[in-house]
Amino acid sequence: MKTSNVELENELFKSVYEKTPDYIKNLNLMDFSQDGEFTFTLKKEHLMPYDKNKNPEGLNLEEWFANYAKEAKVSTAGIRGPQNILYPQDTRFPINLVGIVLATLAKALVAKEKYEGKKIVKVAGREVRYNSDLFLDAIARIQAAQGITTLVPKGRKTIPIWLASFLAFKLDLLGGEYITSSHGISVKNATKDLNCQGSQYLPEESMEFVNKIQEIFDLTKKNGTYEIKISAKDNPLINEDVLAKVDDGVDLYVEYLKSGVAQKVNLDLIKKIKDKIVIENVGGSAYRTLSRVLNKLDIADKFTWFNIEEDPFFHSIGKYDHTPKGEKAFYDYSVDATVVAKRQNGEKFFPVIETLHYQDKLTQMPVGTSVLITDPDHDRLTIVQTEFACTIPELERAGIDYIRLNEDLILTIFTANQAFLMIMDFWSKQLKKQGLWDKHPRFIIKTTASAISWDAWAKANGVNVVNVPVGFKEIANIMKKVELKLKNSPDKEVVIDDVFGNPINLGINPRLLFGGEESGGMILGTEDLIKSKNGRFAIAMREKSATEAIIVASALISKLQKEKVSLSEYLVEIFNENNIIGRYDTRVDIAYYNESEPDINKLKEDKKKGEEKRTKNDLFYLSMAMAVKEGLMTLENVKEVLNNTFKSLLFDNLCSIKFVGDGTYLEFNDKYIEIRPSGTDAKTKAYGGGSDKSVIETYANILGNYSGDLNEFHKKYISQKFYDEVKEKAMKYYLAFVDKDANNEPFIIPDYKF
Repeated sequence: MKTSNVELENELFKSVYEKTPDYIKNLNLMDFSQDGEFTFTLKKEHLMPYDKNKNPEGLNLEEWFANYAKEAKVSTAGIRGPQNILYPQDTRFPINLVGIVLATLAKALVAKEKYEGKKIVKVAGREVRYNSDLFLDAIARIQAAQGITTLVPKGRKTIPIWLASFLAFKLDLLGGEYITSSHGISVKNATKDLNCQGSQYLPEESMEFVNKIQEIFDLTKKNGTYEIKISAKDNPLINEDVLAKVDDGVDLYVEYLKSGVAQKVNLDLIKKIKDKIVIENVGGSAYRTLSRVLNKLDIADKFTWFNIEEDPFFHSIGKYDHTPKGEKAFYDYSVDATVVAKRQNGEKFFPVIETLHYQDKLTQMPVGTSVLITDPDHDRLTIVQTEFACTIPELERAGIDYIRLNEDLILTIFTANQAFLMIMDFWSKQLKKQGLWDKHPRFIIKTTASAISWDAWAKANGVNVVNVPVGFKEIANIMKKVELKLKNSPDKEVVIDDVFGNPINLGINPRLLFGGEESGGMILGTEDLIKSKNGRFAIAMREKSATEAIIVASALISKLQKEKVSLSEYLVEIFNENNIIGRYDTRVDIAYYNESEPDINKLKEDKKKGEEKRTKNDLFYLSMAMAVKEGLMTLENVKEVLNNTFKSLLFDNLCSIKFVGDGTYLEFNDKYIEIRPSGTDAKTKAYGGGSDKSVIETYANILGNYSGDLNEFHKKYISQKFYDEVKEKAMKYYLAFVDKDANNEPFIIPDYKF
């Protein structure tokens, strides 16, 4: 059994080992440790369930595939799930080596059919999760066996998701594969499929290769077997030289940064930093790339690092030996530093922050030290700062969270909603300082679940806002729509529909100021359109980047250091300067099961029950939103249902209820609440923003935790037939939003010079 020098990780390994049956431990389907080429023969027996006597070769791949296909239709960020971290061939888990092989082969076959006779080149990257190196090797070798060139870093080492995305666009590749589960728990993994733009697959793109897997299964059933070739490890189509010549792409990325956020106006500020900024490198894999970026920008000496070693257990961050209910079990809160939980006594706490041990580390550093926390694939950012405890009353009035480090010091913890508001405000002032602001109309793209303070700030600053469903691919989809209009009608006003159904006039030749979401991902636009090697243009990159956020945030921190102003004071200044009323925000994550449960049968059963609870909660609200949209209910009818369902809440000032692509948005005259089912797990997420923090927290908690039971008031307006069909109806509306003005220009494979 695998062992670790970390006791808690050993407990995890032990639990996984004990709950893995011998027939899984003894599987030897494909051995990627061998350097030469080999063939994996998929058998029809593999498609059926395991039975010791009747089907000892059973892998139950049909059941695996049914769940995989279901998630492909709705996934917001790659098809992700738990894996057996010790036995990656365990097909009982959503993510497994056999599934990775099948999905990679299917994508390769789809690409070859679309671009018959052409040279296909993709990029592949990974972060530091369990089995990520194995999955990267499998992807590259299967693509090579199909004649596809795969660009990988030297030694097939780690790179961030944004760098893989950037390279796919910049080098005009057909796309890429990236292995990550973002800030999710350690035992989770996923493949993020990147298209030729460098953005994540939209559902229709995922369904193309899902359908191809079904074809492979059909052929396997018909013929009894299906052979899958795996190339040698040193196949020349697995190319490390191209990226090595540009330092894994860091040289190209630094050149891009210098045209945007890393201009002299920001770098000069960063070079004047007095008290070093801490970069909290969760998982360790950001260090390898970000340290090189900072060196090439000549600002590396202004930062100090925590956790630079690569570790799939993420330095025990977010990990506990008991569940939230106090039960003795391994429990993982993920590495999202903004996650809030409650102790058994009802006290609110930040479980991830607690495991960072800042009461030991930061109390030895100057008061006012800022920490920039990034996740394993280095696309998200959380900002925290030390302050004197005497500021607590001001923080509470501003709705800024904090924890005590000792009697005298606290740590302020900014939500992405708050941190990104500061970044977009500061960046707009930097553009004005350079005399660039008025050269183009400005706009932002944000998810509906993000802060209404962003909308209010934008209105006060003459910036247009396009609201989209959750998921960075939705932000990228709007970018591509704008670019198509800029290309076809450069002298005309660009008008784009948001997910609320409103046409948004962005003006003539607009520029993206900011694109982001409340979960910690953001990107900034550039003044000059970004150009790929073969001449494609973009208004911004397609994936969120913590590096871009770190550079702008560092420039802001330097400015505030000189002025002796804290980040919390600056945030309050922004609220006041822009007359922002809805300055408070909240997010409630309702998990219906323990994702870290190592017993896969219990995990599946608990997840299934949890999905049922999640779906009931979702359909209660979604059915009313769709009924209003289709004229079956009025807003007054909805108020009647809600007022009678939630007697402790008031809905008299509800202004609208709308389906927003992946959730239900309730707009009040003083707040909003969005209830959204997770697209990848048995979870409900409840978001809120408004003028009173305690009010939005109460509404988000009560609405998010509702059972979804239908009462007589609900049934009075919504038939069982409508209720049963509402998810399908909603999907049609969502796809219509995605498809309107879509940029479906065909990708033309260039004449590569490498």
